Amino acid sequence: MEPMISPTSNLTNHFLIAMPALTDPNFSRTVTLIAEHNDQGALGVIINKPLDMDMAALFDRIDLPINDPELAGLPVYFGGPVQTDRGFVLHRPAGEWHSSLNIADQMALTSSKDILQSVGEHGVPHDVLVSLGYAGWSPGQLEQELGQNAWLTVPADVSIVFDIPPEERFAAAMQLLGIDYASLSEVAGHA
Repeated sequence: MEPMISPTSNLTNHFLIAMPALTDPNFSRTVTLIAEHNDQGALGVIINKPLDMDMAALFDRIDLPINDPELAGLPVYFGGPVQTDRGFVLHRPAGEWHSSLNIADQMALTSSKDILQSVGEHGVPHDVLVSLGYAGWSPGQLEQELGQNAWLTVPADVSIVFDIPPEERFAAAMQLLGIDYASLSEVAGHA
């Protein structure tokens, strides 16, 4: 059995899985990939809340072409309640972009327009999750929420981000912990 994560653990490249008791509508039944966690706080992107907008509509809105029909049809995601007017691109491989945060060996979060230009014109990188907004926590806030059992944490599996449909990501993240979400309840006695 894995040891409990101490409050000072670095949760970069981990999934935060919302517990049933987390009633904030921004985070209910979400999986958030933590891109950075340090003494300044934490930053992440929700990976399972597609918006009613596809990449073609977003690229049209920002006056960029998108040539790959497969990429054009991908959904844009609600990444979190902070800076919802800005785009954030979770992608692999990491590459060299103007404003990137490397999360793991092969994955980064980029907020500069150069990556969108490359995706639109060349289809590179091909593995992308584009979100509007991100989730942010001030210093100590995430640790406090973890102490209140608002979240489950598990090391991220990049294939969940890029290889399975958004509606299956929550259950897949729970499975990493060996938990069936249906068995969790905020009220004892319910099966």
